Amino acid sequence: MPHVDGTQLIQHVSFHLADSLPKEALEVMNAELKSLPPKLRDAEKEKRIARFIDAGKGSCVLRVPVIAEMVQNAFLIFHGERYTLHAWCVMPNHVHVLFQPKAGWTMSKIVASWKSFTGRRISEYMKAAKLELGEPSGKPNPIWHREYWDRYIRDHAHYVNVVKYIHENPVKAGLVARPEDWKWSSANAATLERGEPSR
Repeated sequence: MPHVDGTQLIQHVSFHLADSLPKEALEVMNAELKSLPPKLRDAEKEKRIARFIDAGKGSCVLRVPVIAEMVQNAFLIFHGERYTLHAWCVMPNHVHVLFQPKAGWTMSKIVASWKSFTGRRISEYMKAAKLELGEPSGKPNPIWHREYWDRYIRDHAHYVNVVKYIHENPVKAGLVARPEDWKWSSANAATLERGEPSR
């Protein structure tokens, strides 16, 4: 999947847990999309994947407060140093981040560092939880899907729509009534009161 990278671009990136989009579901989608004209397939595929993931499939381990907090903190820790954060939201099985890389950092390098750091910690958490339940931990499964989706911001109207989309995600999923009620989002006042990036 081609990515457009650059420090002058504000990027909307989304990535999801590996088990939130099973291979079989993707194969069904691809088969259904073959009837569409080729130029319409990518946009329709992106919409269908977003709907599938928003439905809350898979383990949804990001719903665990300690995990959601850790992922959110991973975004916040290098704000102002490696990138400027504009908006974010940690959903039960995926994340959205709107940010602009700083000089010397690329979008791909930043996303890789988030996924690597959080993936290790989520694996450790899941292994400890299995041991606590007396279950064999076995070989760990991948945490994050290897790919991510990105779209650079084209203009001010696009920026406003993306921030709204990110903040409305928990409402659309039926998790809260108002965006500011979701604790793991830049829409949440308590997060912003800690001195984190403003929207």
